[in-house]
Parts: sequence; structure tokens; C-alpha cells
Amino acid sequence: MAPSSSSGLTFKLHPLVMLNISDHFTRVKTQLNPPASSCAAGNNNPSTGDATTLPQDFRVYGCVIGAQKGRTVEIFNSFELLLDPTTDTLDRSFLEKKQELYQKVFPNFYILGWYSTGSEANESDMTIHKALMDINESPVYVLLNPAINHAQKDLPVTIYESEFHVIDGVPQSIFVNASYTIETVEAERISVDHVAHLKPSDGGSAATQLAAHLTGIHSAIKMLNSRIRVLHQYLGAMQKGDIPCDNSLLRQVASLLRSLPAAQSEKFNEDFLMEYNDKLLMSYLAMITNCASNMNEVVDKFNTAYERNSRRGGRTPFM
Repeated sequence: MAPSSSSGLTFKLHPLVMLNISDHFTRVKTQLNPPASSCAAGNNNPSTGDATTLPQDFRVYGCVIGAQKGRTVEIFNSFELLLDPTTDTLDRSFLEKKQELYQKVFPNFYILGWYSTGSEANESDMTIHKALMDINESPVYVLLNPAINHAQKDLPVTIYESEFHVIDGVPQSIFVNASYTIETVEAERISVDHVAHLKPSDGGSAATQLAAHLTGIHSAIKMLNSRIRVLHQYLGAMQKGDIPCDNSLLRQVASLLRSLPAAQSEKFNEDFLMEYNDKLLMSYLAMITNCASNMNEVVDKFNTAYERNSRRGGRTPFM
């Protein structure tokens, strides 16, 4: 396992980057190893219809772009690149063209590093990493693990930095783990919510979608509860003196707690009740409108029926 970073940088990763890497890996994997049914349908020659077997170390590559403000590095987007097999580096000509295009559209975005897929960083990755140092003197390496692990609770994404460490008396550049947080904007939240509510391809019913949605909410609340419990136990141990006091963490907890009473103020209760009553009133008005519409339909049908009978027996319409 790689050591932790000591640079003090704060990394913020946007969901779009993870979606791009996952989509890149899935598309290339499908193109190189299509399903057997599509091979059989697209090729009538059984001798040439076998799918190409992917190597065990199959990987995809690309660059990540974003902005850095002070000690905060925010990774917004990414684009795909090809690996040059002759030099074991990324395609520099295509990289320079993409960089020029992004600079025209997003002048504040810069190439922050590169991405790949795999379970962990290896020695060959350092060659690609060093080749990008002429663009960014301290590039980041975003690694996504495409292997499915249902027991894993954290995201299968790792961010690496490079640092010089003295190993056996020789200074070497190695990868170190960097912590990160997920940062989203309104457009990304809407997109992720839309993807989460898409109807299953197997034609699942509305009850199945509701169950999946409630399961997701339950998992989120369960995760929040476990994180709060861990924080409470940590603070209790710190108060007892079992672990050293961390002033930085205490300031963050104090800042979080100071924001909680604002949700229990009289102004909040008044605004909440007003909005809640407005929602109830709108629901009641919609229900009354629906009932009035149904009643008008019944009356119209009643008048139509009795209008036909009135021509025969002389009865008058109801209304």
C-alpha cells in the first residue's frame, strides 16, 4: 500500500470524471470483446466469429483537467488518450490539441494529471507520470478500479501524488495516496439523480424502482449514522485522553455544530410551517379540482343520457 501524501493539498473530485473513466473503460472493453450474440449476428462465418479475448492487464488512459486555487485542487473533467506503445507514454500530439481546445472554451481549466484503470499503481505508471511533468510539474494520478467488489463501501477511486523519498540511500520518485472529497454542482446532481431513476432495461415495475430508491436512501442514512457514531467515539476517546487532541478536527466539528441550531430557530420553524401549509393547500386545491372535473364529466354523461330519453318520453335534463 502506498504511503500517505504530505503535500497538504486538498483534492475535490467531480462525479463527471468517474463517469467518463467508467464509460471509457466500458466502451473499449465492449468494442474489443463484444457479446457472443452480437458477434454471431454480425458475422455469418463461424470460423471468424469468436470474440477477441482481452488481456488481464487491459487498461485505458486519459487526462484530467480542472483548476487549482491556493492549496485546493478541483478536478472537473477528463478526456481520453491513447498510449503510444513505442515510448510507453500518452499521445502528446493529441494531448496538445485537446489542451488548446479546452483553453479556448474553459480558459481557467488546466491539465492536472492523468487517469487510468487498475487495482493499484505499478512501476510502469511512473514513466507516464514523469512524461507529463513538463506540462504540470506536480501532476496527479487518478486510478479507477473497474473490478466489482460488493463488500467495498468506499468509491473504487484512488488519487496519487508523486514525492521524492530516499530508499536505500537513493532518492526515488514514488506514488503516495492523497485524500479527496466529492464535489458536485447543480447540473451534476440533476444528472446523477436522473441516472439513478432510469427505468431498468429488464422492464422493472414502478414498485421495483421505488424499492431501489428507498434502498439507496436507507443505505445513505445508514452510512451517515455510522460516520456520526465513529466521530462521536473519536471525540469521546479524545476527551478521556486516550488519543491526542487534534485541534484541526475540533475546529471542523465546532463549525458543524454551530450550524445546527440555525435549523431549530423560530425563523426556520415559521418558514417551514408556512411552506408546509402552502404545499398542503396546493394538494387540497388539486384534489378539489380533480373532483370537480370528475363531477362535471358525470353530469355531462347524465345529461347526454337523459337528453336522448327526453326526446322519447319528454323528460328534461338534470342540469
